[in-house]
Amino acid sequence: MTANASARAIKPELLRTYTEDFNKDRANLIAADAAVSAGVLKAATDYRGVRALPRDFSIELKQGSITNQERSGRCWMFASLNTLRYELMHRWNLEDFEFSETYLFFWDAMEKSNTYLENVLRTLDEATDSRLFEAINESPADDGGWWQMFAALVNKYGLVPKSAYPESENSRNSDDFKQYLNSKLREFAAELRRRSAAGASEDELRALKDEYMGTVYRICAVALGEPPEKFDFFARPKDDDEDKKGEACKCKAEADADGKAESCKCGESCKCEGKSDAKACKCDKDRSDKPKTGKDERPQIREIGITPLEFYKKYVPVDVNDFATLANAPLKNRPFNQRYRIRFSANVAEAGDMEFVNVPLDVFKKAALDQLTAGHPIWFACDCTQFALRKDGFFDQSVVRVDQLFGTEFTGDKAHGLEYGDSPSNHAMTFTGVNLGEDGKPNRWKVENSWGKDAGKDGYYVMSDAWFDRYVTELIIRKEYLDDATRALLTTEPVELDPWQPLTRRCR
Repeated sequence: MTANASARAIKPELLRTYTEDFNKDRANLIAADAAVSAGVLKAATDYRGVRALPRDFSIELKQGSITNQERSGRCWMFASLNTLRYELMHRWNLEDFEFSETYLFFWDAMEKSNTYLENVLRTLDEATDSRLFEAINESPADDGGWWQMFAALVNKYGLVPKSAYPESENSRNSDDFKQYLNSKLREFAAELRRRSAAGASEDELRALKDEYMGTVYRICAVALGEPPEKFDFFARPKDDDEDKKGEACKCKAEADADGKAESCKCGESCKCEGKSDAKACKCDKDRSDKPKTGKDERPQIREIGITPLEFYKKYVPVDVNDFATLANAPLKNRPFNQRYRIRFSANVAEAGDMEFVNVPLDVFKKAALDQLTAGHPIWFACDCTQFALRKDGFFDQSVVRVDQLFGTEFTGDKAHGLEYGDSPSNHAMTFTGVNLGEDGKPNRWKVENSWGKDAGKDGYYVMSDAWFDRYVTELIIRKEYLDDATRALLTTEPVELDPWQPLTRRCR
């Protein structure tokens, strides 16, 4: 062994010191017993931290049943659709509703495939081992994405309810489908580059690309089934008085000065006789006199042969273009109060690349609070792996005390996590609540996830405000809740970023 090699090696005498130091500390032995037996996260769980994050919130939105992306990387799509279904449900007074995630998944696979081949044509002069081509070629049609990808798909293809295009085995578990789609796309890329080197014209190459897209469509249709061009939609608005029918009226027993019973708590004037000892009555006599048939008498929403774009424009009361992406990335090379655009980040080729405005934390958080307070959920992106109990539903460094378990502090801040790739955004979810303390400031946030009702508490998570500050990097905010200065940034000339720079990992 050379002298230089010896200097680089782990020295035996140091190993002996390490093991002696480890074994003479009782805390290390207890920590090892716990971690080896139960795993790192369970061994590091601090019950005091759990108790400090109760699951009640001063501001809370009523959402539909929890959704489940299963074994796919569609979190960004689920979170996006969860924000829209909330608006649809409350506009049309529906008890529950879910959009078809598979419908957009089909078109996302098609559009990403087309954009990948277009990007190959744009970079024919790049070597295959150049940093740019490697970034383009890494995941041609992977599952991941951002809100702006979602908006581009909705603008072009509309939306459908889940009943019109339900899940398939390959949308629930997408790895095999995407593996072979990506393999075929890379074969197409190699052939396009070979034809170009042999002198094929741009028109000839694009005609070949169009032919290749026929194969892509066949792969997607076999894996997922063809998406509907038109469909029928049926729904019943909920009956706000349904849980009051047949119940005893909760009128006050005491008569008023005229000898009539006061207004009851059913929401209507009580029709009981004016007796001071009345204990109960039927509030809606007209309805109770009708024969009970079991027939659902609620009004119906019925559409026959509606298109996905017609459905979106008619039934979704918000425009996906009326949102902006805010980021909080405290990096020296990403100055705040600046608009940025990430090259080669589009899924729909003609829709343009992903953009965001980088703002300080106070502006970032105020926009979130204003939107939730006004009664609208929020799409957000974060690193869901850091200091998280993903099964039990906690995001908080005071709950996951790996510092105590391992006997070392984790001191990296938000800038460090982004600059060194330790905590980039990798998962999108939805804020549906927040708790404000006596000082009016948030101390915890309610999170709707898309991992099914068995994850977290019935599908919901609680996030400490400190964890929000450290690991939440992107918010999708309705433009009406931006301050004037931030809104003005949306029309400034963007700074172009390369696709491998921080904040560009697609959420899965």
